[in-house]
Amino acid sequence: MEPRFDMSANALGAKISKRLYNVSLAIEQSPLPKATQNLVMLRASQINGCGFCVDFHTKEATAAGESAVRQNLVAAWRETTVFTDAERAALALTEEGTRLADTHQGVSDETWAQVRKHYDDDQIAALVSLVAVINAANRMNVIVRNRGGSYKPGMFNSMSS
Repeated sequence: MEPRFDMSANALGAKISKRLYNVSLAIEQSPLPKATQNLVMLRASQINGCGFCVDFHTKEATAAGESAVRQNLVAAWRETTVFTDAERAALALTEEGTRLADTHQGVSDETWAQVRKHYDDDQIAALVSLVAVINAANRMNVIVRNRGGSYKPGMFNSMSS
């Protein structure tokens, strides 16, 4: 299966992709812990079936020092002992915020209360934005059929500015 469209080869597509990347840089530089950011991006990408993003975020998390055990268990995080309560709150928000159509309530009050318990306002702003941005990136990559496997850590660092 070949990609359908190369966003970076199209002037408008490249402009939009660069803007999304710059939003992700603002989130990356936020006080939300980097490990939590990586787990959130990996989990949303798994749910959305985005091979490109699973590849990207797994390799970036590994480069940042995240363990293989935690990365391998993120898909079954509820049934593990390797995540903190704060990370569990972020993963619950990620799942509920990614699967909006699966429930009439979107993000539950229980999940929101756990997020409020573990994160301050700046971290929450970053977390909510991260869930939205990774879902947008997943959808773009799935729609144009960008496949996983060839990502090299840091390969998009030149996109900023």
